[in-house]
Amino acid sequence: MSDIESQLALIKRGANELLIEAELVEKLKGGKPLRIKAGFDPTAPDLHLGHTVLINKLRHFQELGHHVMFLIGDFTGMIGDPSGKNATRPPLSREQILENAQTYRDQVFKILDPDKTEICFNATWFEPMGAAGMIKLASLHTVARMLERDDFAKRYAGNQPISIHEFLYPLCQGYDSVAMKADVELGGTDQKFNLLVGRELQKHYGQTPQCILMMPLLEGLDGANKMSKSLGNYIGINESSDEIFGKLMSVSDTLMWRYFDLLSFQPADKIAAMKQQVADGTNPRDIKFELAKEIVSRFHNGPKAGEEALQNFIARFQRSEMPETMPELTVAVAAICQVLKQAGLVPSTSEAMRAIDGGGVRIDGEKVSDKGLMLKAGTTVVLQVGKRKFARVSLS
Repeated sequence: MSDIESQLALIKRGANELLIEAELVEKLKGGKPLRIKAGFDPTAPDLHLGHTVLINKLRHFQELGHHVMFLIGDFTGMIGDPSGKNATRPPLSREQILENAQTYRDQVFKILDPDKTEICFNATWFEPMGAAGMIKLASLHTVARMLERDDFAKRYAGNQPISIHEFLYPLCQGYDSVAMKADVELGGTDQKFNLLVGRELQKHYGQTPQCILMMPLLEGLDGANKMSKSLGNYIGINESSDEIFGKLMSVSDTLMWRYFDLLSFQPADKIAAMKQQVADGTNPRDIKFELAKEIVSRFHNGPKAGEEALQNFIARFQRSEMPETMPELTVAVAAICQVLKQAGLVPSTSEAMRAIDGGGVRIDGEKVSDKGLMLKAGTTVVLQVGKRKFARVSLS
């Protein structure tokens, strides 16, 4: 395999789409480090594993010797990215943006090499641009083109409001690529329109247009919806090692491979060997251990943390005789007593209350004492009643 082919193999690993591959090959043949851009609006203080899909890919580019630019959208965050939204997204205050931006810097260096990462803020070029410059930028795109974007088109057709400032967001994201002279921009599949605007603006400003690498949106613990804090189906990278480990172990055996592809730094051939092991009869749980250990180690100071989290998990679950297989179901209720009844672990809600009073109910190994406990939608938990009754339940 040639050097270009090996680079492409790593770059395309887990990716959804690469535009345009032939152009990227030519850029790689140039032999110079490429300028790789990924932007993040600091709209929340903490990152979750869904965010790290792009950051992991930035790390791949670092490993290949390219120049990584981590863009914090301290200006665009105050506009609010409308991508994938069916309503206007509330902008954040300058103070919120700056606070969140600092936490992003702290967290991304758990993945990226700080000595090889350029942190950029887009207020650097947008604030000096002023109103006249922004109007000039707005003149480079038409309303008709904006309405080609799927979410805008749906809202327009449905008579839902679209604020003028939302049209500015794709233009600002595109202009970021001009200001940063990006050779490649990374983004989620929901960002395609914005990423293409970047190519168009670079052409207008006489730059070679960037290539676009789109990464899939990581499904959350429910296995259905995009990982999101609002849905409660997320794994935060600042959560405790035991929380991260336990949540990863609740991922379905099928979704586990998706997590390996998008979150693991294990070589592709090793992951293929793991898949073969499972096909040959190895318990998927043992392979999932390896994934959970790797992720915990990444965010909690090394392999020792991963091994300790494994041992804690074994102590909590396997030593309490958790079965290898258990019923799996999805329920729409959230009250613990009703969930226990629907899961078939108790015959009635009154029996559920008695089991809780008697200390016989556990969620993910932790004893439940609150009979009025409400479980979060979008989460998946292991419920236990007594010593023998278990069920893996997803809350819709």
